[in-house]
Amino acid sequence: MAVVMAFTYGIAQERPDINPQIKIYSKKIDSIVVSEKFKMNTELDRIDKDFKEKKITSEEKQKQRSEIASKYQQTINEKVDAQQSELQDATKEMVKNAVFMDRDSTGNRNEMWFGFNGLNMKLGQKRNKDPKQALQTVEFSASMMGTGLTSKNQPFNFYDKNSDTRNTIINSSQMALRYEGQLGGFKSPVFYRVGLGMRLDQYVPKYGKIFKQEGHNLFVDDFDRGSLKRTQFNNTYVYIPVDLRFVLNPKYIEHGGVQYLDNRKRQLSLVMGVYGGVKVGSTNYIKYSNENSGRIVEREKIMQGVNDFIVGGKFGISYGSFKVFVQKDFTPVFSDSALLKNKYGVQIGIEFVNIIF
Repeated sequence: MAVVMAFTYGIAQERPDINPQIKIYSKKIDSIVVSEKFKMNTELDRIDKDFKEKKITSEEKQKQRSEIASKYQQTINEKVDAQQSELQDATKEMVKNAVFMDRDSTGNRNEMWFGFNGLNMKLGQKRNKDPKQALQTVEFSASMMGTGLTSKNQPFNFYDKNSDTRNTIINSSQMALRYEGQLGGFKSPVFYRVGLGMRLDQYVPKYGKIFKQEGHNLFVDDFDRGSLKRTQFNNTYVYIPVDLRFVLNPKYIEHGGVQYLDNRKRQLSLVMGVYGGVKVGSTNYIKYSNENSGRIVEREKIMQGVNDFIVGGKFGISYGSFKVFVQKDFTPVFSDSALLKNKYGVQIGIEFVNIIF
């Protein structure tokens, strides 16, 4: 019985995801053994004291020690036998879980699934871990966006027909590695995020036109060097997003007598944030054909008309892994030397990759 107890208790310590009934049973057995052993040692110390004071002989000492050891052995066995029903119940529960294991109750595992918002992954997550740990996460996210340009007076006029660029559905993307933590107590529905990422914006001029730079000016003009196949203007930024996430329908779980917001459940959330970015490159891509060649590609580095820094705000809504958002640049993408009607960027996007480490 001692061997079984030691083995069971050792496994319970090494595997925090083991059936909690086994852990409770192991602790009870350990408590019984420690308690009875303490009582036994008290009586044995008394016998040793009597022997030193020559109140009993050596033969009487050995006899009394054997009687005490037998008495406590029987007591321990009786108390352990009284707990065996709990061991049987816990064993049955473990067998049931092993055979009919639910997807959400598995221990260490990597998950990957596709949803409305694309690829989602969880690496090495534990569903039954301490809920406190789920309140802090490190995530990698990637988003697809439709980017347009607006004027200062009409900041959210996304489909402005007077813009020098087309209004396309998907023409930009961004990715970031971010940390999320909880603000306030364990039941607080407010989380903060801070990260570091890359953002790529593409602006496509109206049909038959391209971006040109001459002198200190950047502008959009007709293409006159052949048949235009494709063109786009690319801005690349390193940016830092800082968000606040508000859980609208918080769900709670109790662990160790403490209530926590259960961050592993699907919950409806609002996301508000700001971001700042530094431009690391601007390139004008032109692909065309003429009488000399059927495929000519030009990549021109843009040196004029683009601001080096952007600052903006973000508003989004999410349910579980499904996330949509709108973000607006407060500062203009293009500088005063850009001869464009609209200069402020605005994006409507969806997060299509979410990997939680």
